[in-house]
Amino acid sequence: MSRGERDRRRRSPGHGSERSAALPANEAKSQRDRRRRSSGHGSERSAAPPANEAHVPRDRRSRSRGSERAAGVSVGERSARRRTSADRPRGTPQERANRTARGRRPQSARARTGTRPSRRKALRRRWVALLTVITVAALVYLLFFTSMLGVRSVEVLGNAAVSTEKVLETADVPDRESMFVLDTDRIRERVETLPVIATVDVSRSWPSTVKIEVSERTPVGYYDTGETLHLVDGSGVVYKEIPEKPSGLPELKLPRVAPEDPVTTAVTAVLVSIPEDLRDRVVSATAETRGSVELTLADGKTVRWGDADQTDRKAKVLAVLLTREGTTFDVSSPELPTVS
Repeated sequence: MSRGERDRRRRSPGHGSERSAALPANEAKSQRDRRRRSSGHGSERSAAPPANEAHVPRDRRSRSRGSERAAGVSVGERSARRRTSADRPRGTPQERANRTARGRRPQSARARTGTRPSRRKALRRRWVALLTVITVAALVYLLFFTSMLGVRSVEVLGNAAVSTEKVLETADVPDRESMFVLDTDRIRERVETLPVIATVDVSRSWPSTVKIEVSERTPVGYYDTGETLHLVDGSGVVYKEIPEKPSGLPELKLPRVAPEDPVTTAVTAVLVSIPEDLRDRVVSATAETRGSVELTLADGKTVRWGDADQTDRKAKVLAVLLTREGTTFDVSSPELPTVS
């Protein structure tokens, strides 16, 4: 029989029934069972196709199943193959590595779509930043450039020889000026121009008070220029003119009195360091060099003191010498004192 006749006979309607009738009974039964199983499996597969075959056309899947049956692959093996294919993870290795246990999208996908804030949130952030800047600028303006924390009062402490009004007038503290920008150094420099003031300390007392604490000069003698009289402090500063000779202060009989003059500083250092009871008896002090200071006492006696070293020892030796008769007492070298 030629190939064309076989094809025509296979396509004819009665071909299958004739072949079924010619088959033995057992073979026909097994063939029916295979058909029932195949038809049931096909219905399940058509109802829920595996994930890995969802994109394959129906005719292609039919041809693949037909080739499997022709190769003698059983129904159980085909089902195991389909389950294995469906359970296989999808995607590239990089995508599977980026996928978390909770099923979140890969980092690259989230970076492309869902990480940037919404427009409303961005506008809110901008408004918050703008309001913060405005608030800070307003506080700076109120604290530094208005009288909100301005100077309300000024206190003067430590003054006795100079009046409080004189100190306030010289200090010239700006009224209502902000405490933050107040220049205390300039105030201190202005107060120091007063001759009677030795030191000045200017401080802020919050919220609105300025304190000026002064230390006045203490006179240790006076200096007669031939025309006027001036008080002299312990550092040799001539700081105040007086109308007449003060009582209780010795006269500095020096050709020149100035804080930078070494003879002046030597004489004033001796007057500061000697005991108070001896100082009250001194009516004048003079010297030609730093080590030749002489003191004249109220009873006319002369004390050759020398320099300002060993003051305590010299004072003790002098107290003993003054009990003796004499007009000149030399304690410049307390180891070898003399009386003449």
